[in-house]
Amino acid sequence: MKILIVEDSRANLAVLRQYVEQFGATALCAESGETALQLYEQNRPDLILLDIVLPGMDGLAVARQVRAMEKGGDWTPIIFLSSLGKDDDIEKGIAAGGDDYLLKPISEIVLGAKIRAMQRLVLMRASLVSLTRKLDAANQELIRISSSDGLTGIANRRYFDEALSLEWRRARRHSNPVALLMCDVDYFKLYNDTYGHLAGDECLRQVARSISRHSERPSDTVARFGGEEFAVVLAETSIGGALMVAEKIRHGIRELNITHDSSPFGHVTLSIGIASAAPGFDNPPDDLIAAADKALYRAKQEGRDRVCRFDAT
Repeated sequence: MKILIVEDSRANLAVLRQYVEQFGATALCAESGETALQLYEQNRPDLILLDIVLPGMDGLAVARQVRAMEKGGDWTPIIFLSSLGKDDDIEKGIAAGGDDYLLKPISEIVLGAKIRAMQRLVLMRASLVSLTRKLDAANQELIRISSSDGLTGIANRRYFDEALSLEWRRARRHSNPVALLMCDVDYFKLYNDTYGHLAGDECLRQVARSISRHSERPSDTVARFGGEEFAVVLAETSIGGALMVAEKIRHGIRELNITHDSSPFGHVTLSIGIASAAPGFDNPPDDLIAAADKALYRAKQEGRDRVCRFDAT
């Protein structure tokens, strides 16, 4: 344990140092507030014994500065040392950031008891901080699990709904278009029937990775919509921009060259329907999903392995 002693009287400093070392702690000694802050910054002690009356910067100012220097959950107990024992003196010390108050002359027995009490508080707080960090990490993992598709690792339907709703509201505020790609793996049921469900799962994983690779912007959301269907939300994207992304995705799937003997193409392909709209005052994002879904249906009706855009007419 490292204890920083701040005392301008060399005689008192020597006595306090002796007490601290008898407790088995390492004593760091300063005779001024400025030196104390330097030692604090360099050593980050476990406890500070701080005289209130100091030359130049007094103990109250030192305590305030220490509290300002503490980072992200750090806490160093401060025990003020003073011959001033009035109630308002003690109140000022606590208000400045102190945790306890000892009247001079300092009793070795009382000081030892205070140090042991502060040690317990430090250990309890460290344990609480560690537990809090573990809980935060667990919560983050739960959020990740709840928003990810268990098979492919990309966003799931729940996350997709939230992302599209958020982007829809943002686009409405700024009068920007939002594009949506609905993607369907062609003849996937036949793929499962031919190669088995484990091979089908691996196929979906490869498709998901490929779609993600070709949706390059951080603002894009790639999600598994359900079964062999995937969705891509493209922020601030017109129908022309969406067509370009969709073709990149479609060609990316072809380049995987996943054998599919039950498909007329001989390998796994993707049909994609796209729609883009600038949200109006009262139309919901479901309208965009419905439009992209109609375009996907047309892509499948026209022979699959193609991109079709929504046409309101």
